[in-house]
Order: sequence, then structure tokens, then C-alpha cells
Amino acid sequence: MKRKSSAEWNGSLKEGKGNISTESGVLAKTQYSFDTRFEQGIGTNPEELVAAAHAACFSMQLSALLGKAGLVPDQIATNAVVTFENQKQGWTVTESHLEVSATIPGATQDSFTKLAEDAKSGCLMSRLLNTTVTMEAKLLA
Repeated sequence: MKRKSSAEWNGSLKEGKGNISTESGVLAKTQYSFDTRFEQGIGTNPEELVAAAHAACFSMQLSALLGKAGLVPDQIATNAVVTFENQKQGWTVTESHLEVSATIPGATQDSFTKLAEDAKSGCLMSRLLNTTVTMEAKLLA
């Protein structure tokens, strides 16, 4: 299976601008720039997209593991916060922190925590990032 996206960049790093598109069309010439990456400009940036991919992948992985355990979630809400820092070798993603809360009839906090940990390590995006992945998992009543 393959998925495709494209990016175009025009101009210098600080003054230039680019756009990102996905094969599905969900993103179509979506703006990104130095300002959107390192300041507060309007548009997206690669790290924000990685965070979205990580949150989505983790949520689906957790749902799959819950299903194997005979549990069906009413809702899984995941936020991912990607940290990137300028290190000796250059800008590096140093951490992705997952914050997950879920409503799952019949689950206990212990069973939920175990399955969430398994989802964190088993998620395709967690493995792709090759960085520290931390998590807070809260089972809602």
C-alpha cells in the first residue's frame, strides 16, 4: 500500500512560501512557510501534520486493540504534541506526546492503560518517528 503527497516551495527559506497537497484532495495547495513553521503564520507546517498523523494512527490502533479485547469504544480523543528543537545536528523532532481520553463501556483504567501502552508502541507512526513517545491515558466514566 502506498500513499502520496506533494510539496512545492518557491523562494528563499525565510521569505519563500510553499504548498502541500495530498492525493486524496483533503489538502489542496495548503500553504506553509517559515512563519507557519517557526513563528505563528497562517497555514500548516510539517510538524503539525506529523502530530495529526500520530494522533490519528494511535487512535485507530487503540480501537483495533480494544476490539480484539472485546471492547468497543464510544469515543477516543487523542491529542499529539510534537516537540522539535535545534540541536547540534540541526532541527530534530525530540518527542511526540500523546494525550488520550476515551469512553469505553466495560473497560477498567488498568485494562485501558495496558491497551493504550500497546497501541503507543504498536502504532505505525510511533515506529516511524524513531523518537521518544510519551503518553497520558485517561478513561472517562
